[in-house]
Amino acid sequence: MALKNYETIFIMTPLLNEVQMQETVEKFRQVLKENGADIIHEENWGLKKLAYPIQKKNTGFYHLVEFTAPGTVVDSLELAYRRDEKIIRFLTTALDKHAVAYNERRRNGEFKSAKKEKEAPQAS
Repeated sequence: MALKNYETIFIMTPLLNEVQMQETVEKFRQVLKENGADIIHEENWGLKKLAYPIQKKNTGFYHLVEFTAPGTVVDSLELAYRRDEKIIRFLTTALDKHAVAYNERRRNGEFKSAKKEKEAPQAS
């Protein structure tokens, strides 16, 4: 079975402490690994303000995971999200070759350095 590239972002309730948050992230890492996924990259975006209240909460802990896996993994992952009361929102998307290339460039810091180069001439 061919592997596809995916990206999933989930928002955890802001009521969690650091340990609970790490345990929740580890739980979903395990779901991915048990279903044959290879995690490429992870980012913890921390506590962010939500665009609108969800379950009477205005903030949440955001976490992004980029992975390759067979297509059946997404169903298992999203079922695990739905069963966990600590998750208030999630989104999993399949990435095309352009999105994969963009993510790789972003991880390598290409966009940050370009921004700093543009700002440097203005400062002098």
